[in-house]
Amino acid sequence: QVQLVESGGGLVQAGGSLRLSCAPSGRTDRIYGMGWFRQAPGKERESVAAISWSGSGTYYSNSVKGRFTISRDNAKNTVYLQMNSLKPEDTAVYSCAVRTNFGLGTTWYIGARYDYWGQGTQVTVSS
Repeated sequence: QVQLVESGGGLVQAGGSLRLSCAPSGRTDRIYGMGWFRQAPGKERESVAAISWSGSGTYYSNSVKGRFTISRDNAKNTVYLQMNSLKPEDTAVYSCAVRTNFGLGTTWYIGARYDYWGQGTQVTVSS
């Protein structure tokens, strides 16, 4: 089992920045990758970004590329999602998830491939 604790959500004005954190615990030796997903009210869950557990590969959706950065602090065993130039359309509940299977590079955006999920954190961007 892997448990995930997210933090860092909040309210920010358009153009501002937030940093989300996700700290896994438990069987972290089984993790191959971590992803961030978001879901806005009335919309389907959307992939945002992912990172291989080695840190060698990062992946982004077109909607956030160039504005968001996913990274991992090995010493703290924590993954961050730095969100800059935030837009009102970024408003959503953001959730981190980990997967214990291969193939992150080709399927990072598929939520069903992730095995454990955090509780989600609200990000609200005002215009």
